[in-house]
Amino acid sequence: MTPLHRSLALSLLTMASLSAGAAPPATPVVREEVGNRISENIPAIPPALVEQLNRYQNTRGATFAGWTSGGCMLISTRFAETAQAHRVCQPMGMREQLTFYPEPLATIEAAPAASKLDGFVFGKDVGGNEFWQLHWFDLQTRATTLLTDGKARNQSPLFSHDGKRFAWSSTARNGKDTDIWVKDFAGGTPRTLVTDGGQWTPMDFSPDGKRLLVMKYVSAAESYPGAVEVDSGKLEMFPVDGGKASFNGFRFAPDGRAVYFISDEPIDGKAQEFHTLRYHDPATGKFEVLTNATPWDVEDLEISDDGKHLAYTTNEGGIYKLHVLALPSHNPVKLPELPVGLVVNVGFSPDGKRLAVTMNSATSPSDVYVIELGNTKLTRWTQSEVGGLDPSKFVAPTLVHFPTFDQVDGKPRTIPAFYYRPANVPAGRKLPVVINIHGGPEGQSLPTFNPTAQFLANELGVAMLVPNVRGSSGYGKTYLGLDNAEKREDSVKDIGALLDWIALQPELDVKRVGVYGGSYGGYMVLASLMHYSDRIRAGVDIVGISHFGTFLKNTEVYRQDLRRAEYGDERVPEMAAVFDRISPLNHADRIRSRLFVAQGRNDPRVPYTEAEQIVKAVRGNGQPVWYLLYSDEGHGFRKKSNVDYFTAATMLFWQQHLIGDAR
Repeated sequence: MTPLHRSLALSLLTMASLSAGAAPPATPVVREEVGNRISENIPAIPPALVEQLNRYQNTRGATFAGWTSGGCMLISTRFAETAQAHRVCQPMGMREQLTFYPEPLATIEAAPAASKLDGFVFGKDVGGNEFWQLHWFDLQTRATTLLTDGKARNQSPLFSHDGKRFAWSSTARNGKDTDIWVKDFAGGTPRTLVTDGGQWTPMDFSPDGKRLLVMKYVSAAESYPGAVEVDSGKLEMFPVDGGKASFNGFRFAPDGRAVYFISDEPIDGKAQEFHTLRYHDPATGKFEVLTNATPWDVEDLEISDDGKHLAYTTNEGGIYKLHVLALPSHNPVKLPELPVGLVVNVGFSPDGKRLAVTMNSATSPSDVYVIELGNTKLTRWTQSEVGGLDPSKFVAPTLVHFPTFDQVDGKPRTIPAFYYRPANVPAGRKLPVVINIHGGPEGQSLPTFNPTAQFLANELGVAMLVPNVRGSSGYGKTYLGLDNAEKREDSVKDIGALLDWIALQPELDVKRVGVYGGSYGGYMVLASLMHYSDRIRAGVDIVGISHFGTFLKNTEVYRQDLRRAEYGDERVPEMAAVFDRISPLNHADRIRSRLFVAQGRNDPRVPYTEAEQIVKAVRGNGQPVWYLLYSDEGHGFRKKSNVDYFTAATMLFWQQHLIGDAR
């Protein structure tokens, strides 16, 4: 045997009992180990498919990560296996790679312009375990220094405005709570600053560095803001109107007294559906809602170092739009017309005169642009490769809405979905369909660049539907809470309603429908197969939950209470009974569709045991299952070679079990 192929074994599972009512004989399992990959029952990938996929798998994007001295910027992009830090010093200039790790960088935080520091902090884990360690990269010496303990989970790095102080979140104290730590950046000893239990994040230092805005996160619908005195550690929690609300961005105003923040707190006692941008000055009592006329969520905010501008984005039905206000007047600033898509990773230049943004759309991967605020000039700084493909052939999705089982104000509730339809479909041809379900569950599917959707449409003639079922963010507080706790399966019913909608579309083949999803979306795949195996031909479950009870018991300890706030507490008998009723593991006999399960061995969120137990259970009922396990990945796949193999295996799976006639 070759070193790569350490084993290729054919093993028969234990024969089922022949007594009446026994499970059918288990199917044989072909197991292959290649490096860090374990594959079971996955056929050899045809070279022609690998060649056909190659260009789609060599698309890449670039995202803005911060400004450095001398007018340069940091970006994150991938040229080899993983996304690393690069520096670009002029529009369309050379991308100078700075880090060269086998693991991707999780975060990049540039030192502030007002400091004497020239470099950035980055986070990196091992094999996707998400126990990130923070490191300092000095741009002058190119030396790297470990800032954290090498063991705990560290995230959310934040400099004070002068660069003298540095804060971050860490589980170093007890492994369960995410505390806030702080140190003098130039050689200071790290110390805990907030240790009140739960998950805390540093948000912004005051201009003088003496106070730190902080946030305690409980769930997507509940968080609590406060401020802590950095020297004494005295914590002051701010009152929350209505007692419970969600907060996002939180920044000191340039005067260091007032604050800007994003929240869905009630206004004048009236409940709010969406997150709005707000201003509050505790000294004068002045309060202002700056986006009251926008019936959508505000996603993010940034304030320039010179205190003259504030930038924020709104999420309008999955399209992120950019806005800039002049400070302190709050008058809108004219901006150039931007392409329709997503605007994220916003950052002002050190002099405050330019604004960098990352732009992405369904037909263009992420790239960095810079807006000159004085003359509304838009300049492209990066142009990422699309694998030699013709971008004009990329398919842009349309937004559709389909009715579901319940009503709102006497009318059927509708669910939004993005519909990728292959172009130039011959008359009379019915298209196979893949339903792609997001994770979270509080996430939101967005019309971002998706090379897999493009390959399905342009090469395999498969349509993709990307729904935002109830429980998704971006559509208001009520919609977000429609799948909580005992209402969990209502989101699965939305998939049933989508199957009904597909049956009414003349161009779609209701007999050839597949489901695909990761994390909570993986649960949705399994639950959809559990309920609708007679209507779904095949499903791909990536790092999915197969039983909520075992998931909550085995997820990393720092995550348990956070997930219980969303799913319910498995230690409560009534909730445990709900989990037993709705979990696919307990109803594996109802999964009769073809199934492909993919998992990372180091996943701290959804342990690999969730995958292995559903694979075993479905196979125990005589159903063949493809199974893929990577020992160097965690919650999803981030290394290019791993992603490439998984994508190729998925396309082969669709070819054999969705597109073709065989079931």
